[in-house]
Amino acid sequence: MGNEENTPRPRTERRDAAKNRQLILDTAQRLFEQYGVKQVSMNQIATEAQIGPGTLYRRYKNKGEVCLDLIKDSVDLFFEDIEDYLEENETVPPNQKLKEIISLFIRFREKKAQLLTGVEETRSTNPLKSRTKSPLYMELHQLLVGLFDEMTAIEQTQTPHTHSIFKADMVLMALSSDSYFFQKDVRNYSPEEILELIYSTFIS
Repeated sequence: MGNEENTPRPRTERRDAAKNRQLILDTAQRLFEQYGVKQVSMNQIATEAQIGPGTLYRRYKNKGEVCLDLIKDSVDLFFEDIEDYLEENETVPPNQKLKEIISLFIRFREKKAQLLTGVEETRSTNPLKSRTKSPLYMELHQLLVGLFDEMTAIEQTQTPHTHSIFKADMVLMALSSDSYFFQKDVRNYSPEEILELIYSTFIS
């Protein structure tokens, strides 16, 4: 009886945390749509949501994490699409599977351009390291490495596994926001042309 005061109340805390999370995401979504992801700061999100910066930073280290949470469901669906494709096309050669996965990612990038850019451009002393540690990058990288390894096995070459890692990195760097939109907006390549050029450069 004497310890009742010290008994934790996790349900209330969980409810508060869930409420804060939804408030942050709703506010961020509204601000991103109004001003664009790049123009919105973490402090602005906290101010508009009427919460303390500490509350915001306890849940999200940076704007990239906010963006990732906003597209989490879309990311899950994207990987489900990849899984469905791979299950239905087990006998398709690995180079064609690679091409289809890249095509799916390009379509995903086109649909979620702003938020994906936000995920990739986290404020960090080492933004490249942050980008390659994101769950989206890591899962895609793993898939690509596996398919490059399959290609090596079929070709019966003595290519080391590290080459597959390198190729997967190069493909994903070519598909990063800055590189992809440079090719699209400055070089005027269409998404279909970018797909074909990545395929011919790194895969075929």
